[in-house]
Amino acid sequence: MSKRLRKPIKKEKDFSDKIIKILSQSANKAFNYKQIGAKLELDDTQSRNQIIKDLKILAASKKIIESEPGKYLVKAESKEYYEGKIDMTGRKTAYFICPEFEEDVFIPTNNLNHALDKDTVKVYVYNRRSGRRAEGEVIEVVERYKTDFVGVIDIQKNFSFVSTANPKMYTDIFIPKDKIGEAEQGDVVLVHIEDWPSRADSPFGKVVKVLGKPGEHDTEIHAILAEYGLPAEFPIEVETFAQKIDTSIEASEIAKRRDMRDTLTFTIDPKDAKDFDDALSFKPLENGNYEIGIHIADVSHYLEEGTILDDEAYQRATSVYLVDRVVPMLPEVLSNFACSLRPQEEKYTFSAIFEISEKCEVVNQWFGRTVIFSDQRFAYEEAQYIIETKDNTIPTEISITGSSYVVSDEIVAATLKMDELAKIFRRNRMNEGAISFDKVEVKFNLDPEGEPEGVYFKIAKDANHLIEEFMLLANRKVAEFIGKQKKTFIYRIHDEPNEDKLFAMQSVIAKFGYKIDFKQGSISQALNKLMEDVNGKKEQNLIDTLAIRSMSKAKYSTDNIGHYGLAFDYYSHFTSPIRRYPDVMVHRLLQFYLDGGKSVDEETYETKCLHSSTMEGLATNAERDSIKYMQVKYMQNHQDQEFLGVISGVTEWGIYVEIIENKCEGMVRTRDIKEDYYTFDEKQYALVGANSDRLLQLGDEIYVKVKNADLVKKQLDFNFIKRNE
Repeated sequence: MSKRLRKPIKKEKDFSDKIIKILSQSANKAFNYKQIGAKLELDDTQSRNQIIKDLKILAASKKIIESEPGKYLVKAESKEYYEGKIDMTGRKTAYFICPEFEEDVFIPTNNLNHALDKDTVKVYVYNRRSGRRAEGEVIEVVERYKTDFVGVIDIQKNFSFVSTANPKMYTDIFIPKDKIGEAEQGDVVLVHIEDWPSRADSPFGKVVKVLGKPGEHDTEIHAILAEYGLPAEFPIEVETFAQKIDTSIEASEIAKRRDMRDTLTFTIDPKDAKDFDDALSFKPLENGNYEIGIHIADVSHYLEEGTILDDEAYQRATSVYLVDRVVPMLPEVLSNFACSLRPQEEKYTFSAIFEISEKCEVVNQWFGRTVIFSDQRFAYEEAQYIIETKDNTIPTEISITGSSYVVSDEIVAATLKMDELAKIFRRNRMNEGAISFDKVEVKFNLDPEGEPEGVYFKIAKDANHLIEEFMLLANRKVAEFIGKQKKTFIYRIHDEPNEDKLFAMQSVIAKFGYKIDFKQGSISQALNKLMEDVNGKKEQNLIDTLAIRSMSKAKYSTDNIGHYGLAFDYYSHFTSPIRRYPDVMVHRLLQFYLDGGKSVDEETYETKCLHSSTMEGLATNAERDSIKYMQVKYMQNHQDQEFLGVISGVTEWGIYVEIIENKCEGMVRTRDIKEDYYTFDEKQYALVGANSDRLLQLGDEIYVKVKNADLVKKQLDFNFIKRNE
């Protein structure tokens, strides 16, 4: 008779980590050794004895508590588990970000336990052994970062799944048959996650809104907005409220304001701008100085606190500038009409007025509510023409009106003098340590249907800098005026650069023959020197991007730490209340303090600052996605064309290539490079040919063709054609 084969005993030298994890999952419940053994699926005598032993050791070391004989609890103050954020990778794994760890904790796929990207979670962190990275397991999802997702629906007989294009969303969303709504097969939909049962592979959701068919222009633009939770239109009740606002200019209101209607005033904005929220006035003074006014739309006059219109503006916090449209913070009746400083119209404004000497010394300043009359509207191109030629005849080809016209000698003189002063202000800022980032902006020429006909680059010139310097002056002086009174205010702050990122950037730019000289002067001076060196070079866009990423992000706060990038001790946002809610709050606080009000509650305004910074970040992401979408759409129409590009990134799975003539970026997969078998060399940050030892590295120029242009994923894939040799 054959002997029965015995089931092998599961052996484990030490169950301590697993015991603490089990106790941490139910922090208020006590367990005995049998219950722990059952959870570990261990029922042999040897393992049970080891569990008993480990429990006694853990209790003796005070890592757990024996709450009653034979029953154990995890210590309330135990630091075996931590709270922080999940950062998903594109490979269904994640990192746990927590201030208590210098390095991020790796979370394998099977330890995610339903956590999604950016969720706030409680994580059990395994004891770190020498030479090994820390790993963890999600014990609890404390708070979902988001529950609404955009994706394409696949409808089956009794249920549906929605798959997203987001590489960090590692699961489909299950939609029961009765929660499909009006969606049809293949529609792009917005879905809301309602539940995620513990044993389910996918979360359960319902269709909230049908956005349209994949690839259609409006569908993809609305999908971008929906992905970031940004509204595409105003609620009807908000529009109705806005329409009923009295926008007339009244003599009784003018009497309360400083009347600036007789002072020469004009606006300079982009050619296609519809809202003009800032104007400049200019008046020579008898003492040889100049009175220059920065006049900002008085949005707070119309936007009363506590109304549904104000609530909507606060929730939006910012206008969103997509590639083909603007999603405004305020309804059109205000943003494009009542508050817009349109030419030949009287407008209510909030102003910062300065007496400035020839040397750009601010001799006197005044802040308050005004009424102005704009004499002229300029596009940047028209103002630039005046600066370059000192001519008062605007030619047809750059005219905003489409025909030649003559500008008054008075306005020409004002423009030239203000340009002269702006250049001094800018030079002074640079000498104080400000950093100059004139990053090239990609713009598209669109036909009436929103199809891209061409790409062009927006480059800041003297006219842009003229406006920039006087807006900076107003923002700085308003912040300084309140800051020195030690009253609660909303500042625009910017911390020092991240040194680790700067050193990482150093190794990349060295491949192009550049360096950041930390020994000579300040970091800001070194970065400015780098910006000068790369100006106009093919690698400028790449290095500008790397430099910006090394910087801290500017944000809103009541805690003033100054603005590193601008080299200002005090800085705020005062000049764009039509499109930024923090500017509206600044106007309200400034007037409140001018009227003698006491300092407001700091905590209340810090919460508002945090919300404004968050919404600004979402809007920025949406704007980038819309540009990427339009680049993919543009390249769809150029699939047979060879393009010269520069390698802008190298990874183990391929190289990123930025096309020089249009800045569109895509990937060449390593497997698609046929000239050799390439592998990734992390030290050289390059792909190395196995047979030839030739490198493909940052800055190399290669020719590519479009392999695939995916509008839904906003992703470009290129085929490698040849090197540029």
